[in-house]
Amino acid sequence: MSAHDWLDRAALARHSVEPRQFIDFRQATLPDGQRIVDAYNGSGLTYTVLPDRGLDVWSAHYNGRPLTWIAQGAPYPPDFALPWLQQFNGGLVVTCGLTHAGVPETDPDTGEFRDLHGQFSRLRATEVRVERDDPEALVLAGAVTETRLFGVQLRLERRYMLRLGEPAIHIADRITNRGDLSAPLMVLYHVNVGYPLVAEGARFDTPHHAVYPRDAEARGGYATWPQYEGPLPRYAEQVFFHHLKQADGQTCALIGRDDFGLLCEWDPVQMPYLTQWKNTRQGIYVSGVEPGNCIPEGRNGARASGRLQWIEPGETRAFDLTLRVLPDADAVRAARERIAALRETGEVVPSVDLADFMV
Repeated sequence: MSAHDWLDRAALARHSVEPRQFIDFRQATLPDGQRIVDAYNGSGLTYTVLPDRGLDVWSAHYNGRPLTWIAQGAPYPPDFALPWLQQFNGGLVVTCGLTHAGVPETDPDTGEFRDLHGQFSRLRATEVRVERDDPEALVLAGAVTETRLFGVQLRLERRYMLRLGEPAIHIADRITNRGDLSAPLMVLYHVNVGYPLVAEGARFDTPHHAVYPRDAEARGGYATWPQYEGPLPRYAEQVFFHHLKQADGQTCALIGRDDFGLLCEWDPVQMPYLTQWKNTRQGIYVSGVEPGNCIPEGRNGARASGRLQWIEPGETRAFDLTLRVLPDADAVRAARERIAALRETGEVVPSVDLADFMV
């Protein structure tokens, strides 16, 4: 029997009346009270969602190989008394926002302090549920609200789609402004990849029109931004912003090795920006693929640069992201050929101005 023959729907039905044998979102609680949801679907991909940390993805594996880096002692219960970096679990998806993504800052008008990357990853989800309409497909759904009396009233409704035998994570977010005032909207998906998916010899491929270094440190590594070296003690992070090309309402980015990779796919109208975070530091060897409707410059910086987006009262904005495991050399090669063709013939994503980071 081949690797995929056993996934035949008729064969599954003949052998078991319980679909959870093959596909499920399994909910449980850790000893410290945190909720977790484990996903499996017969594809080799397994991952864990943390409802008490923004309904984000923590650990993730493919046939036992880690896809991400996780922090010592993670997952941490949400604690707003601690800085964001002390609460960083690592994990495959950390959502930044919803009204601030980027450096810690103080608002010059209100005096409000905003920590690194906003509040979202420390907010608890409500209405967490599993929807099973088809034996071969499941949805994990929940809601996360960023709210403040006399302030923003944002509600994010998230859905994870899990399909039998497919090594992919589909995230569909819908953010609604339930308040009566316009609200800033900064949404960035911090997709964190770790060893052995990234290691010496790994590469980052994007259908880029242009690539911009964030600062002097990144300018020093600009010539080698696509390449990953081995772990180095005290390595200083490098950040690059990618102005991409698109086709048929989609763009993508690939990170990984010649025989194992992760492909990120999204709609550039929803998220026109892509940030690359290179952090090949010994012991904390982790890098980020970060599509978003912003770059991580903070709300103050986005307002000053003219890149800050707003969401109006009653408005709903959609954000869709797919993370697809590429399990072998053929899959990686096909994805790289797709990206090369898109870089050659795709249309430049409009309304992106990163000239202030020009080399």
